Amino acid sequence: MKNQRIRKALGGLTLLAGAAGAPSAWGWGAGGHMIVAYIAEERLNAHARQETAKLLAIPLAPAGDWGGNQDFVSASVWADEVKRLPEYAFSRTLHFIDYPFSPDHTPLPDLPLEANVVTALDDYVEILKTSHDDIERAKALRFVIHFVGDIHQPLHCASRVTNNKPDGDKGGNDFEIVDTSASGYGRKVKLHSYWDGGIDAFPKMGPNFAPPPLDQIPPAADQATTANPEADSAWKSGGPFGFAEWAKESEALAQSVSYQGIAENRAPSQAYIVKSTRLVKQRVAWAGYRLAALLNGIWP
Repeated sequence: MKNQRIRKALGGLTLLAGAAGAPSAWGWGAGGHMIVAYIAEERLNAHARQETAKLLAIPLAPAGDWGGNQDFVSASVWADEVKRLPEYAFSRTLHFIDYPFSPDHTPLPDLPLEANVVTALDDYVEILKTSHDDIERAKALRFVIHFVGDIHQPLHCASRVTNNKPDGDKGGNDFEIVDTSASGYGRKVKLHSYWDGGIDAFPKMGPNFAPPPLDQIPPAADQATTANPEADSAWKSGGPFGFAEWAKESEALAQSVSYQGIAENRAPSQAYIVKSTRLVKQRVAWAGYRLAALLNGIWP
């Protein structure tokens, strides 16, 4: 029953996704965000489930005729879809916070003063808690579902600064590798995009950048949670709602895993692939657990 409901809600998703451009611009990629949302929705209490369903039932202009954003799982990609629209241009910097670091001791640039994923989560959670405007709360919920996923992607929280790139590599967007996976065909890809796709471990997007088939999401979520069980208290580090702590956690993982043992214009080693694949599954599991804890805290 649940899969039928989600599949119906996803029916209109292909149209807007096809116009959205290449998946390199997406956060975790549709598959990763949907996994996070699926894990979280399974753990919502009755009150949170009722309140989120009420807010997600509100259609949002300019995508009011697009049904895909009115279900918890498909709503997870809404923030990536609308950021291309003029009305939501303000949200483009809200998906990341590029803490600079340098492996060769190049002087670090200042962190931009613009709004980022940490400030966005603070702001939108406050709207969910205190606003009486259901339209604003409906937007806030969709942003929160998405941004909790984004903040757990290590390359959404770090920028590698080197002598050749003194302003940073924009979270791996200016760092190309050779993707030798079955779907990569030996092409050059951005390191950021490689991680957004879950190191080739997440369900793939369909034709015209449509989301992956819905029936691929539950088994992918089960793989992530089985390898990283909710009973393991490690995901609670930083407190259930420590957004700045979550971002710094991702930054540390970017330095220790995402950028370690990999060189520009080269294919990643098998050891790198194994370690990184293990990490992306952990990150989506933790994001799902933390998103559920956050929403259950708002609606206990």
